[in-house]
Amino acid sequence: MLREDGLLVQKFDKLLIANRGEIAMRILRAARELGIATVAVYSDADRNAPHVRFADEAYNIGPPPARESYLVAEKLLDVARRSGVEAIHPGYGFLAEREAFAQLCVDAGIVFVGPPARAIGIMGDKLMARSTVMAAGVPVVPGTEPGQSDEEMTAAAVRMGFPGLVKAAAGGGGKGMRPVSRVEDLAEAFASARREAMAAFGDDTVYIEKMITEARHIEIQLLADSHGNTLYLGERECSLQRRHQKLIEEAPSFVVDADLRRRMGEVAVAAARAVDYVNAGTIEFLLDRDKNFYYLEMN
Repeated sequence: MLREDGLLVQKFDKLLIANRGEIAMRILRAARELGIATVAVYSDADRNAPHVRFADEAYNIGPPPARESYLVAEKLLDVARRSGVEAIHPGYGFLAEREAFAQLCVDAGIVFVGPPARAIGIMGDKLMARSTVMAAGVPVVPGTEPGQSDEEMTAAAVRMGFPGLVKAAAGGGGKGMRPVSRVEDLAEAFASARREAMAAFGDDTVYIEKMITEARHIEIQLLADSHGNTLYLGERECSLQRRHQKLIEEAPSFVVDADLRRRMGEVAVAAARAVDYVNAGTIEFLLDRDKNFYYLEMN
């Protein structure tokens, strides 16, 4: 469909929501307002869930465990083919940040309502993401490089100074992270972080960053379209955490003034553009006591 301003806009007539619960209901309501037909999926445990009743069509995809239903890409794509949808919306969680699922949708001729597979792949690997955004001039926390041995990372940690933070390259949510205050503790931190990362993400790659003490966790919200337009919307203060999980978000942050907001927003846009990002997204920063900020990750 061609708009009056000349931009080509893709309109869907039928959409599959590859999720359940509250997020599925949000997407279903939005689709109904836009006149888009909807297809829901459900496990045996969700047979009578609200999103199943609200959708125009609903298909069972297996037993209650998510690994046997909502996380099985082939089942979702089979439903997509059988129901004749043009697009799949993953919501959040489950397969929303799986590069392979996004690419499978594209390969099947179905639009993945989310970021491009390449962007998911790069930003989902913290080491690759660091290298990519650094090349775009985005400030990052000092840390080790991809492919370094334990001995090389130990030497780098000594040069950077302690405290340091051993981090898993894959995943997030605080898993595979170990603070280290002495060089003597690094070997055990490497081993325990790798065990947790392998169990959580199937990838035991780790690296070390300098720990920014007394830092604030500031997130910048982004919107990016497929025509090269990217903009930042504002920030959220997410510093109150437990076990690296946010407890409270506050917007706007009371420590971010107009100038800092502009600078952080422009850097966030540069990071998103470095991977040709499309869709809604969040760039996470650490802000130190001197108002220096560093890229942390993208969601």
